[in-house]
Amino acid sequence: MWSAGASLLSFTSTRKHHPGELRRNHEQNHENFPDLLTFCTTFGRLLSRCSILCGDFCKVNVCQNGGTCVTATEKNSFICICPDGFTGDTCNETETGPCHPNPCKNDGICEPQRGDVFEGYFCKCPKGFEGTHCENNVNDCAAQPCQNGGSCQDLNGDFYCKCSSPFVGKYCHLRCISLLGMEGGGIAESQITASSVYYGILGLQRWGPELARLNNKGLVNAWTSATHDKNPWIEVNMQRIMRFTGIITQGASRVGTAEFIKHFKVAYSLDGHVYTMYRGNGLKKDVVFVGNVDNDSTKTNLFEPPIVAQYIRILPIVCRKACTLRMELVGCELSGCSEPLGFKSRLIGDHQLLSSSSFRTWGIEAFTWHPHYARLDKQGKTNAWTAATTSRSEWLQVDLISPKRITGIITQGAKDFGSVQFVSAYKVAYSDNGQNWTVVQDDKNHVDKIFPGNSDNNVHKKNVFEPPFYARFVRVLPWEWHERITLRMELLGCED
Repeated sequence: MWSAGASLLSFTSTRKHHPGELRRNHEQNHENFPDLLTFCTTFGRLLSRCSILCGDFCKVNVCQNGGTCVTATEKNSFICICPDGFTGDTCNETETGPCHPNPCKNDGICEPQRGDVFEGYFCKCPKGFEGTHCENNVNDCAAQPCQNGGSCQDLNGDFYCKCSSPFVGKYCHLRCISLLGMEGGGIAESQITASSVYYGILGLQRWGPELARLNNKGLVNAWTSATHDKNPWIEVNMQRIMRFTGIITQGASRVGTAEFIKHFKVAYSLDGHVYTMYRGNGLKKDVVFVGNVDNDSTKTNLFEPPIVAQYIRILPIVCRKACTLRMELVGCELSGCSEPLGFKSRLIGDHQLLSSSSFRTWGIEAFTWHPHYARLDKQGKTNAWTAATTSRSEWLQVDLISPKRITGIITQGAKDFGSVQFVSAYKVAYSDNGQNWTVVQDDKNHVDKIFPGNSDNNVHKKNVFEPPFYARFVRVLPWEWHERITLRMELLGCED
């Protein structure tokens, strides 16, 4: 019995076709094989192998690799319809097809196209290429993709926008103009160093580098280099590589005398050891920036092109009376996506801010610390959000209306009638629908990340989300606090 079954294919004549055609097997007439015919007549439909020879050719699918068996119109024949990638009478052979090797250039994707008697292919071209085989480079600058005065350079399958400061990004669409933390306190005192320090009034006044903050107040409110220092400098270590697009400088008054820097140079470094003098676009000489003309007004200088560095150093060249400086650095994270999203500027409306609860001082409605008060640097007697309870179940939420890329957050505490209050640690959660929330994780330990918060009521504390996340809704979840849960804040990110 099995010998007859095993002889099934030996009684089959085949006709080879071009790959993609239907494969046909034509059984020879039973009359030519009387012994096998007698065997099948006797046991015909009891045995699956004989059922093929007796006319029910597809009762058992002899087509391999997912092929489909179809009874042909010719007497005693069947057809195997093979899936892509297989050929042969019973789909038992692997075919290479027209896409092996790939005829498409420039990483084009080859997609086979089958017909009844032939097969072809189609090249799906990546962005920037066209043609039958993706062989033609498209002029990507034709559509003028660069914004804000950026100039376009066509590349092989892409384009590059050379942006004018302070714009950055693929299309020069991001404004790299964040105040990096000298004035607000986001840059810690330990990050600011100088070549020397001036001590005034019998050494009782220390004009240290940590005082060089824009609009700093007080009797001693700026950095001044020592009188004997012939090559003074002041430096800021951002603790990570940043993009600097400008600097704002300001002088100060000491014992009624205006002191300021008239001209200065800038140097920068990636590691704090090797420094490069800033020379701008194609210049062979160090750029000498024009500084201030009095002790109180501010002067803004842009870096064209921007500086990418961790350390930035200001080197006074010409000073009035003494080299005295207050300043702010302007720039953004290296990605360029670190714009303030609208807490302080009020681009985020009051209705977009919600909280779990709000505290009322002395229970008076007029002294309610509403969620829409949680704006960075907001002034007034009630100038922040404060939760009604001191519980980890409290939260502050913002609805950004549309999903945005969130790269960082700046937090700040406040005072309630002289009582210093702030959030010293917190978690961050985000959502696309305001219902299902994801807490930002610590990449190393894969647990909820607890961010360090503030240590007083006024200084800014910045935290960066690495990696960034995309979301419409963002929640701050207070974890530790001083006195009451009190918060002013700003989110950083972009539309991209």
